[in-house]
Amino acid sequence: MVTETPGAAPPPTPVGGSACPDKVAAFFDVDNTILRGASAFHLGIGLFRRRFLSVRDVVRVFHINLRYVLFGESDSGMSAVRTRSLEAIRGRPVAQMVTVAEQVWDKVLSARVFPGAKALVDDHLAKGHEVWLISATPTTVVDLVAARVGATGGLGTDAEAVDGYYTGRLVGGLLHGPVKATAAQRLADQCGIDLAASYAYGDSANDIPILSLVGHPCGINPDRRLRRYCREHHWPTREFRDTRRAVRRSLRAASRVGAVWVIWVIAQRLLRGRRRGGRRP
Repeated sequence: MVTETPGAAPPPTPVGGSACPDKVAAFFDVDNTILRGASAFHLGIGLFRRRFLSVRDVVRVFHINLRYVLFGESDSGMSAVRTRSLEAIRGRPVAQMVTVAEQVWDKVLSARVFPGAKALVDDHLAKGHEVWLISATPTTVVDLVAARVGATGGLGTDAEAVDGYYTGRLVGGLLHGPVKATAAQRLADQCGIDLAASYAYGDSANDIPILSLVGHPCGINPDRRLRRYCREHHWPTREFRDTRRAVRRSLRAASRVGAVWVIWVIAQRLLRGRRRGGRRP
């Protein structure tokens, strides 16, 4: 959620999990790996309902989510979401954000967990492996998802808070790309995890650094670039999406986004016309 300086700040400290050493761990991305789509979109809707965000903000995030579903993750899209999200929560109480996240999970996100991903998490836990979710998604959401799917713990992007209120800044930058791999390496050093024996799962080419860190990488619902990379490096991939249903949903979503934008543009033109008309003698 805000502009980061690559390599300038350490990744966030592990939260919500066991610090007990273990030899093997499985690292999971969240969006489009554990959950279908971008969790930031659904969190944004929850924030809108509580007047954190405007209609225009929600339409913008909706458009970004649609592009995410259709084309995968993009740095520009993530930058836009995190910048606006930080502006929206500045001065808000942390407890309020936690409440919103819990409600969003109960009403929306719980139904968007890929059964195949949950089965994979359960399989690792049954084998005695630690399971860590590592994502650029806000820590509040990562902690919640980790607890609900039974993971050992989670690492997410931390929004700074002072005296229980958000400042609108990040702690340590966005947990994304190489920074995500650095966080996993630090966690392994702290917990005695054998990375060569460990597993990692991600959906985007931006996950290649953390996938390359372990002995058993795997692309889950991979985007085009990651799928090609996995093929070239003989990494396995798994597909948990119903692609036909996803296409139908995406087309419906595209129609809705288009309709909202048309209404928005017409409304803005009418308002400008009225203002100009009001200035005429």
